[in-house]
Amino acid sequence: MTIRRERPGDREAIAAVVAAAFGSKAEADLVDAIRSSPEYIAELSLVAESRGEVIGHVMVSFTELLDGSLRHRIFHLSPLAVSPSHQRQGVGSALVEAVIVGCERNGAPFVVLEGDPRYYSRLGFEPSAPHGITIDLPAWAPPEAAQIRVLGDYDRSIRGRVVYPPAFDAVADR
Repeated sequence: MTIRRERPGDREAIAAVVAAAFGSKAEADLVDAIRSSPEYIAELSLVAESRGEVIGHVMVSFTELLDGSLRHRIFHLSPLAVSPSHQRQGVGSALVEAVIVGCERNGAPFVVLEGDPRYYSRLGFEPSAPHGITIDLPAWAPPEAAQIRVLGDYDRSIRGRVVYPPAFDAVADR
């Protein structure tokens, strides 16, 4: 397996992997919406490839953290997708670790996400609320789904509520 930056020719394969992983086209539409937004970070959109086939995808884009009248530009991991036939083989973990290295290179103090705490805690993520960072979650998600991975340049004074950019409107029940 190789992990590399997404290329323009990967778009259809990425859409297929994301739709299959989530069982919905909505998340594939989210990837397209993020790609066309000013929050997109091309170097933090990665694919996992095996034998010339895209089998996984992850992206980190910018979002905002609102703290009263202060707005902080932060890094947000979403979505992570692995082809169902390649799940539980370390592909997702490898993608997350690779994109975290890229975030650190870009000076990110932390990365936020909403996701399954049982999965992401194995990758160094922890609940964000004790760090003063809140994420408005959908009704079905437990509070621990709002998560953060603290990186080397972490500054505890950065806190607030995550405000999703318009690209995330593509996933209505988020």
